[in-house]
Amino acid sequence: MTKAYETTVYALAISAIYFALWVGVFPTPAVFRESILPVIPWWGLVSFGCYTLYSLGYGVYTLQDKEDKYLELKDQITEAKTFLKANGVDVN
Repeated sequence: MTKAYETTVYALAISAIYFALWVGVFPTPAVFRESILPVIPWWGLVSFGCYTLYSLGYGVYTLQDKEDKYLELKDQITEAKTFLKANGVDVN
């Protein structure tokens, strides 16, 4: 199963459960249906954003732990600076 297919299956399953709760297929208290259920999509979006920012930040933080990738990135930066200077762009 590919990652895209797996993500689609999970998203559809969660959407189906949410829709069933929203429509009232599963009996839930009125407080849950009126005050908690409407904000669950926003909570999920904010949680996903926090997770992606964390994973990006952690990847940048641990970049020096991966010595070969760190050196490759340094070489690419040097190559880009040389190319830009050769084309008349001021790079400081």
